[in-house]
Amino acid sequence: MSAWSRWSTIGLVGRSVPARVLSLQTKRAFIARSATIRSPATQVFPRAATMMSIRRFATTSCRKQLNEDKPENERRRHVDIIGGLTKYIWPKGNWSAKARVLLAVSLLIGAKILNVEVPFYFKEIVDKMNVDWEGVGTMGTAAIVLVVTYGLARFGSTFFGELRNAIFATVAQTAIRKVSKSTFAHLLKLDSNFHLSHSTGQLTRAIDRGCKGISFVVTALVLHIVPITFEVALVSGILSYNFGWQFAAVTLTTMAAYAVFTLKTTAWRTQFRRNANKADNISSGIATETLVNIDSVKLFNNEAAQIAKYDEALKKYEVSSIKIATSLAFLNSGQNFIFSTALTAMMYMTCQGLVGGTMSVGDLILVNQLVFQLSVPLNFLGSVYRDMNQALLDMETLFDVREHPVHIKDSPDAKPLQIKNGDIRFENVCFEYRPGVPILQNASFTIPGGTKAAFVGPSGSGKSTILRLLFRFYEPTSGKIYIDDQEIRSVTLSSLRQAVGVVPQETPLFNDTVGNNIRFGRLSATDAEVAEVANRAELDTLLRRLPDGLETTVGERGMMISGGERQRLAIARVLLKQAPIIFFDEATSALDTQTESILMDTINRNINKLGGTALFIAHRLRTVAETDKIFVLREGAVAEEGSHRELLANKNSLYSFMWKAQEVQQLAEEIELTEEEVINQRETA
Repeated sequence: MSAWSRWSTIGLVGRSVPARVLSLQTKRAFIARSATIRSPATQVFPRAATMMSIRRFATTSCRKQLNEDKPENERRRHVDIIGGLTKYIWPKGNWSAKARVLLAVSLLIGAKILNVEVPFYFKEIVDKMNVDWEGVGTMGTAAIVLVVTYGLARFGSTFFGELRNAIFATVAQTAIRKVSKSTFAHLLKLDSNFHLSHSTGQLTRAIDRGCKGISFVVTALVLHIVPITFEVALVSGILSYNFGWQFAAVTLTTMAAYAVFTLKTTAWRTQFRRNANKADNISSGIATETLVNIDSVKLFNNEAAQIAKYDEALKKYEVSSIKIATSLAFLNSGQNFIFSTALTAMMYMTCQGLVGGTMSVGDLILVNQLVFQLSVPLNFLGSVYRDMNQALLDMETLFDVREHPVHIKDSPDAKPLQIKNGDIRFENVCFEYRPGVPILQNASFTIPGGTKAAFVGPSGSGKSTILRLLFRFYEPTSGKIYIDDQEIRSVTLSSLRQAVGVVPQETPLFNDTVGNNIRFGRLSATDAEVAEVANRAELDTLLRRLPDGLETTVGERGMMISGGERQRLAIARVLLKQAPIIFFDEATSALDTQTESILMDTINRNINKLGGTALFIAHRLRTVAETDKIFVLREGAVAEEGSHRELLANKNSLYSFMWKAQEVQQLAEEIELTEEEVINQRETA
């Protein structure tokens, strides 16, 4: 039976004559007559253009892009980030974590003290050895004891340091896990405007890099910055106390010059790191979007263009990375020059004391060892500051995301939604994605619980927006939405979204098994329940064909199964959710006529069995002809409402125009096929 015969009669558009008895000439005449129709339905507002407008507005409204802080605010921003991390290093009420931090710091202080003691033992050994061995007596035994003590001090310093690292590793890794988890949870709370205005690939790359930077910053704060400062002060004090103010003056001058040079150079290098991060985010975004849309890339033969685009981003990253490397060489050279100058000056003063008899050879060794020992924390402090500054730059995006306000959230007195009948009511609802471009204008309607209702209208009239508002992806500009007389902003988001099931136009599937994709509707469902809803959604044919049945992986975005099978899987997922309100957002618009017809039969059978409230957004009017009520939207308002027959009864209604236009289109498609068949038959004859 043809599509015309199955779905339409002339009684719906003209005379009550069954379509199957029409001749080809009659159909042509009907099309010619109907072609003169000029209806509001011909005013098409592409849905894709609407979504691009949303993205453009979201991008414009989020002018504060990630990683674009002004240089003068950078230091304050980094202080805020460090302050935000301290609660993870020293968590409130977690005495186990605090004990680990205290133990790690104690071991670190012990290691530093032992480290400073080592040169003194070395000095004593040299002085003890610089004697007349014929009259040593018990001096040899003392020297041996000093050598053993020297070795133990060195081992103790290293052992304490490694033990400190092992103990603090738990604190650092726990902090990383908690920050990553809370960031991910915050991302899921952010509204659609945020996700539309940021590239997923760039965002995930920046967050991943920021999480890696947490480990370094946390470790540097507790185990490096303060301890190194303590060691530098300790060594400087020893030099001043033992050898005079000249050594102290050289030490302080060296530290000041070293610190100023490091800070200034690192601030100059920051721009290169920020540019590298930006280029890295862009290249990651290009790679992610290309792989996600790999079919489109291949269909349009644009592999070379995408590779060139990716290489352009990599080139910018390369240029910035080269600048980072060359500026690092300059920084290291400058630091070594400052330290070498200080070491030369101290060695000169020590040699003068040795010649003048005020200092021993052991003192020369002691000064040399202490100065070299001072170089280790100084160099390390410089590299720690440099690397921590880079890590903080990496973490800027992470904390920008964490601080982005959540606009859609539970009110303080929100209560769980109590479903009784499943009534839905919109009262004078207005909404706009961007200021001055209204999508809904004073939309008001009521859908009784347990009924089937449909929303139809030209593209861009606000049909899908109704779902987004009902699900609280967005908040209305004005007006109120009720479910069973409960304003949806007064109930918890969790209970609201649990009560509404959605079968979308494009079914998002995870690269997982068929069973797990169905179970996503209700994670606590048993295997038997999953199998039951799969059978109700008529997935049995697919499961018999698949090698592992429900355990078969569907591939990236579910592309290893057909569109109709993906939609059946979406139906099974919603059935498993057992939501009292089900929304079908053009669930069959991408399917062929035959598959659509079969799938609609499946949907209607399951809806009748569930007995809940069902809402349809439809482009093809014949899919919703059997619903209890149809709402016709035009320019963001309900222009007409009623049953299919009631709306068709008004010959001048928008719905009637749309119905006739779609029937004309279907007839044209059928005539084209009929003419091809006639031509083939003539050629065969």
